[in-house]
Amino acid sequence: MRWTSVVWSVVYLLLLLSLLTPLSIVTVFFLILPATILFATLNLKTFMLHVLPVWLIAFIVHPVNLLLAAYFVIPSIIIGRSYKKKDPALRTLMIGSGTILAGMLILLLIGTVFLQFDLSSYVHDIVKMTMSPLKDVGGNNPLISDMTWTPEQMQLLSDETMLRIPFAMIVSSFMMGVITHALARPIIGSTASHVPKMKPAREWMLPRSLIWYYLIGVVIEVFARGSSSSFLTMIAANFVPLLHICFMIQAIGFFYYLGHTRKWHPIVPLLIVIPILLFPPMRIIGILDLAFPLRQFMTKSKR
Repeated sequence: MRWTSVVWSVVYLLLLLSLLTPLSIVTVFFLILPATILFATLNLKTFMLHVLPVWLIAFIVHPVNLLLAAYFVIPSIIIGRSYKKKDPALRTLMIGSGTILAGMLILLLIGTVFLQFDLSSYVHDIVKMTMSPLKDVGGNNPLISDMTWTPEQMQLLSDETMLRIPFAMIVSSFMMGVITHALARPIIGSTASHVPKMKPAREWMLPRSLIWYYLIGVVIEVFARGSSSSFLTMIAANFVPLLHICFMIQAIGFFYYLGHTRKWHPIVPLLIVIPILLFPPMRIIGILDLAFPLRQFMTKSKR
């Protein structure tokens, strides 16, 4: 019953209670962290002694909190167990993100089959609620009356949003895994328990086969534009954007490699990351780095 474990239990409780508030938009990305740290640093019996009171209090506040706690504790246990086994960092990240994604899919399946949850109607209601203030402002202000959204435009935006639900789920799962690992690894490491860390950014190198996948994705996009198949349209709307993120990661790795070989100040590659994230066409650097021996060329140029 170390005091640090008690502190993480309190943090865990506060994050659980925040899920039914507007703060959940941010706090949900950190919810896996406390339980992961507790599971990785404690034995199973002590872990349950910390977690059960948290669940009990959360249940008393609102019964739904217990269901959410049970849902989010599964990836925490998976990631924490991976830390205990000293698995490579990338494997831990992939397993954790995959578990989160699987949980999202199972939750969506249960809601659809047993609770008659209609995702399409829910997305349409969210889009309508989001756009209503703009519509009201446009109606009251003649200067921006042309910016009002018609019902047809709202429906089109809802359909586009529905198409990208798989992309959003994958990216959200990955971001939750990255945030959890980035914060949990140094915290667990401070307890004298070694946790493998990710390779330096300069060593990031994705499989070259992504180039061929990208070409396939572009072909699918071309066929999807003139096709009435919703399946092809959904693949085109999600597959290629995911590859774009991969190429952005590859571009970040390239600039860190370049900064390492050219002896740049460490802040320079970090500053270059910002335009890569804000200006998507810069992912072409990642594509070139995969398609050609760009790093070897830069090293030879220095020599």
